[in-house]
Amino acid sequence: MDILYNVDELYLQALDELNYGETPKAMHYFNTIIGKDPDYARAYYQLGHLYFYEFKNYQTAGFYLKKCIELDPNFPDVYVHYLKLLITLKMQKSIQQTADKAITTPGVCHACIYEQLGAYAEQCLDLVTAEVHYQKAAALATDPDEADDLQKHIKRVSGKVKAKQKMVYSYND
Repeated sequence: MDILYNVDELYLQALDELNYGETPKAMHYFNTIIGKDPDYARAYYQLGHLYFYEFKNYQTAGFYLKKCIELDPNFPDVYVHYLKLLITLKMQKSIQQTADKAITTPGVCHACIYEQLGAYAEQCLDLVTAEVHYQKAAALATDPDEADDLQKHIKRVSGKVKAKQKMVYSYND
């Protein structure tokens, strides 16, 4: 193992290990970074990301992602993932608070935030709100594939809204 002199070098090494599929080594580096510099928010972010997506350990992921936001509230990458985690855990109060903070943070993908809010509203069967969020996301989307996916969401939710409407039959002579 090379001797790395500062946490930034360790962080870059950890990212390389992740890219090569060496998750245990990367986690070791991230934990070493936190040991050397407990305020290094990006290491917490990476650990939270790993615990959420790789290990499905939502409590630990929540700890790390929340700690990242506490240390660096202007780090934009953390918000979409933290919001997904909160939605997974159905933490309604925190979902709206996090979404509001994310929308005001420079660099956060607003389309992604609105898409997540739409998905949550759809899960809660609040289809009108879901459609509004999906429409906002579609208006903000810059990637054509993402815009197409959002249009599919809008179409699906619109279909659900129509399916829930009561049928009115009229008798004509």
